[in-house]
This record gives sequence, structure tokens and C-alpha cells, in this order.
Amino acid sequence: MSGILAGKRILVTGVITDGSIAFHAAKVAQNEGAEVILTGFGRLSLVERIAKRLPKEAPVIELDVTNQEHLDGLADKIREYTGDDGRLDGVVHSIAFGPQGAFNFLEANWEDVSTALHVSSYSLKSLTMACLPLMTQGGSVVGITFDGSIAWPKYDWMGVAKAALESTSRYLARDLGEKNIRCNMVSAGPIKSMAAKSIPGFEELADVWNHRAPIGWDLTDPEPAGRGVVGLLSDFFPKTTGEIVHVDGGVHMMGA
Repeated sequence: MSGILAGKRILVTGVITDGSIAFHAAKVAQNEGAEVILTGFGRLSLVERIAKRLPKEAPVIELDVTNQEHLDGLADKIREYTGDDGRLDGVVHSIAFGPQGAFNFLEANWEDVSTALHVSSYSLKSLTMACLPLMTQGGSVVGITFDGSIAWPKYDWMGVAKAALESTSRYLARDLGEKNIRCNMVSAGPIKSMAAKSIPGFEELADVWNHRAPIGWDLTDPEPAGRGVVGLLSDFFPKTTGEIVHVDGGVHMMGA
């Protein structure tokens, strides 16, 4: 099969519904020639049903990124689907969670904040290290973020977690460059996904895009962000690492 990911094997985390950025990254990746493996957590049967909606049904591995046993066994689980060499060429990190308390900046306790940081930020490092033994020929790690450089309405400690996620990507890029592994982020605009429903005040946050995106933004269309992920997974950006590519209709560069 031809395409910019022809012959590549990609692990995609965070697929819960077919309305997620992760699902569309997996879909575009397959259309561009990649072999895709998914991970799921909790509602594994739901992820398996969603996997059947891809152009080609993808296998699903159970993965809780806060469970060290899951991380330690991930490479072997992947090898079950990739054959003898077990090679992996790319990893998509689309994992985030914050307890309700994390959405009240001044009142949040450390337990809620630490959960948000562990799941949403530190997991990029732990997931990448779990996959590292399989990335013997280099590769690309791509995370999905929501612009952590500014303070958003209602986003609170999840905004801090995204800033930490972006910084983690830069340090991974620094330390894994010698292995020819690139680490980059796609900073996406808001999408009406299942994850968005758990954000108090999401409508107020998303409304910014109704007024400030110079080329427009569709809250119901995750594919542009998915395409951005696939672009960074490909060899079309062989010397780009530690970068944040904005796929947000241009909101990030608009002045007040």
C-alpha cells in the first residue's frame, strides 16, 4: 500500500469513540499505509467496537498508563501483533484526565492535581519508555495538547498539565534524538468529544473559536488534527523535533 506511512507500525492510545482525535489519527494513518495497534483503558469492549469502524479493524491492547505492570508488559503485548522483529515506528499519545477538583484552580487539592499530572503529562514519558525497546530504527512520538502557553477559561489545572505535557515532549526530544526518535506535539482546537463532556464550562472555552479562528473551526470535525498527527508521524518531517504544531484554525496567533 502506498501513502506517507506505508510500511510503518503505529501505536495509537486514547481511542474511546469515533469522534476523537485519536480515532481520526488512526484512520488517516491506516489510509496512508500504516499498520495500527490501539490501546484502551477501562471500557475495553467499547474500544474494540470502535476499532471495527476503522478502514481495517485494529487490535486493542489494555493499557493503564499509571499501572507499571501494564507499562512493563506493553512491548511484549505489541510483539504479539507485529511478528518476530516487533518493530514500532510511531506512538500517538492521546491520554488526559483530570478529576473534577482539578477544574477549580484555587481550591484543588494535591491529590486531584497529582492525578491530572500523572495521567496527562508524566504518561508521555512512561509510555514512550515502555515502547522504546521496539523503536530500534528510530521513529516518531506525537502527543496531542491544548495550548499550554496561556491561561484558558475554566481549564485550570488541566491547563497546567498540558504545559507540563509540552515540556515533557521537549525533554524527550532532547534525550531521544541520539536514537533518531522525534518527539512533537499537535496543539488542537477544541473538539466535542467524550473527554470534552467532563470539562466544566467547555462551551465557554470552545466559544473562543467561534469568534477568533481566522480560517474557521468546526468543533465536530477531529480529522484536521488527526491529519496533523499523521504528518508528524511521517518521514516528511525528518529533522523536526521538540516542536508544537498548531491545528486550531489560527486562534493561537491572534492578538487580543
